[in-house]
Amino acid sequence: MRLVVYSSIIILYIISRFIESPLLSYSIGILAVLALLVSVRFAKGLYFVSGIVFLLIGIFLFFQSNLPWTELLLNFETMLGMLSLFLFLPFINSLIRVGGYDKSLSLFLDQGITKLKKLYTRSFFVTHLLGLFLNIATIPLLSRSLDRTLNQFPKLTIDKFKTQSLLRSYALCLSWSPMEIMVSISLDMTNNTYLAILPILLFIAFLLMVIDLSFTSNRYQEEIAVTAFEMRESTTSRMKKKVSEMIILLIIFISAVSVLQNILNKGYLFSIVLLLLPISIGWAILNRRTKRYFQITIPHWIERTNNLPNYFFMFLSAGFFVAMLTYSGHLAFLQKAFIDSSKHSLLFFCLIALYFIVSALIGFHPLVSITLIAQLLQPILPEVSSISLTLVLIASSVATVMYSPYNLSLSILAEIIRVNPYRIGWWNIPFALLYMGIAIGIAYLLTFF
Repeated sequence: MRLVVYSSIIILYIISRFIESPLLSYSIGILAVLALLVSVRFAKGLYFVSGIVFLLIGIFLFFQSNLPWTELLLNFETMLGMLSLFLFLPFINSLIRVGGYDKSLSLFLDQGITKLKKLYTRSFFVTHLLGLFLNIATIPLLSRSLDRTLNQFPKLTIDKFKTQSLLRSYALCLSWSPMEIMVSISLDMTNNTYLAILPILLFIAFLLMVIDLSFTSNRYQEEIAVTAFEMRESTTSRMKKKVSEMIILLIIFISAVSVLQNILNKGYLFSIVLLLLPISIGWAILNRRTKRYFQITIPHWIERTNNLPNYFFMFLSAGFFVAMLTYSGHLAFLQKAFIDSSKHSLLFFCLIALYFIVSALIGFHPLVSITLIAQLLQPILPEVSSISLTLVLIASSVATVMYSPYNLSLSILAEIIRVNPYRIGWWNIPFALLYMGIAIGIAYLLTFF
């Protein structure tokens, strides 16, 4: 039931981007309500609570607005773009597993390492590379891989090591990943192209990586030998081959998405959704792993899709909430603050960063926060430097990966190492603030050009 409902609503959403039809819009609304009813039984934890709160407030605002009942079904489409991405991501996740890319990098993680600070550096790089394709699955995979080496150290050392090396690197890789939703939404908001902003995003990620790794020697300066695993030549050459293949795949994907975005002119996120499946299948055919790819991918896709109730319940509810909140005008004071501050770029950028910090700490998912701020900034988007604003939006939203106790990546790691999520956030928030500060500084400098 979940598989059919979730797939149907996304397919209709994709069709509706090419064909404007009231029948399609109402059909999507009906399926959205059905998806909520199907998902509410399976949604858990913060997703369930947030979804209920968003839905109840949205319904209250709908009644307050005196809109006709038929309008109710037309206000669930806000989040369907990102839910489409969730539905198609398993196809490229499976490709990484079928190709053995994850295993090769996981085995490479601690081979030949004799010092803790060197393990941190390698962990940083492996997380960054795998995070581009495996997304959230990178955290538990590499956490398990690190256990065989780190188990000789005190628990506090292990916890801080994983928190800093995994979450910081994961956040930096997301900051320029073409498949990251926050990047896509920011580009679509400001009507920017990925290739135009990629060099700046890479520079910021590289700068932050250098800063973090430079302090690693002080952070883990104990001369403690880590159990060394013999570095086999075959493993090294296999790893280099896999890394080269992943880079080629990434270049092909970025190029294809950029071309399709220019052809269709329907947004960067939508172009990604359209190309994830054909590029994944094409790469499997190219590597002569088609049969194995489908053997692994189809069950994986079915399992992942059936495990999407949390996302569908919270994000459909949040989309309805954002639509009703925007229509009601209750956030006019916040919109006015953004509009007034937009005349002073530095203040404007800092206010956006503060908005994401506060919303993340009180329980808003960054995808909800960025969708809401997209509505609030709508009147001033043409007047604000698009490159600079895109940088600030990406940095402020992605930084929540490192410190928000309600973010999925941090929650998963907290569960694995059995540490309070707020404590993990406290360990990372100085670096997150540094990241946002550097991004804001560069964005502000760009306003003079």
